[in-house]
Amino acid sequence: MRLAFLGTPDFAVRALAALVASGYQVAAVYTQPPRPRGRGQTLQPSPVHAFAEGLGLEVRTPASMKAADVIAGFRALELEAAVVVAYGQILVREVLEAPRLGCFNLHGSLLPRWRGAAPIQRAIMAGDAVTGVQVMRMSEGLDEGPVLLSATVPIAVDDTAATLQARLAEAGAALLPPALAAIGSGTAVETPQAVEGVTYARKIKPAEARIDWTRHAAELDAHIRGLSPYPGAWFDAPSTRGPVRVKVLLSRVEAGGGAPGEVLDGGLRVACGEGAVRLLRLQREGKGPQDAETFLRGLPLTAGTRLG
Repeated sequence: MRLAFLGTPDFAVRALAALVASGYQVAAVYTQPPRPRGRGQTLQPSPVHAFAEGLGLEVRTPASMKAADVIAGFRALELEAAVVVAYGQILVREVLEAPRLGCFNLHGSLLPRWRGAAPIQRAIMAGDAVTGVQVMRMSEGLDEGPVLLSATVPIAVDDTAATLQARLAEAGAALLPPALAAIGSGTAVETPQAVEGVTYARKIKPAEARIDWTRHAAELDAHIRGLSPYPGAWFDAPSTRGPVRVKVLLSRVEAGGGAPGEVLDGGLRVACGEGAVRLLRLQREGKGPQDAETFLRGLPLTAGTRLG
């Protein structure tokens, strides 16, 4: 089967690897253009871009899939199908209809729950106990197409967006080859999504990342883990040089009470609106991630300190 693959982040790399390993002919890989990253803000290719180039695959990085010349180039590939995994661009009807058998998306939730851009983060932030990954036929509506195959994945109490994403990527990569085989043979069963239970996983906005200590401890813990490692939930810590922004990458719900944002002991147990959270892994601006004990050696936050 002659395919195009459209994807950008680490989550999509496993899927591309599975397709290549299964013998599918990947005629071209589409991914987002290189972005400035790091302290030097040098242009860096996406994870899918780097992986595909390492395999010797043709990589295309159009700024927009809506441009007429880009659509014409996509049609010229004469594809049987296209696989889309967290590509990051909306595909117009002309693109969706170009492959003979259609375009198929690997989505990181159990649809119709968490349609949209950030299903993995939103599932953790909402306190969901289970999520999953699905192969669906793409339509012009946002993640509204029928589902071909699904895998359910539990969400652990200590899962972050990174750890859950890794398990979903593995489960999704295992779904793609049999889904495409069924599509190619005409035996695929396409199940329409339920009309009830629709939720939308809107894109994470920077303003959401600031920690609100007045929230319930369980909600705040889910918020922290759902935003870890990126963009990272953060607070302002007092220091002799003024407030220091600190990201929290891992936390745990614990008993305790006090004024919201008050440090309750020498191990970074912090009071919330109800209950408390233990901050387990943190990152100061300009530094790498650290466990709480190491972090406190560089920025002591003693009992009674109020975090902003």
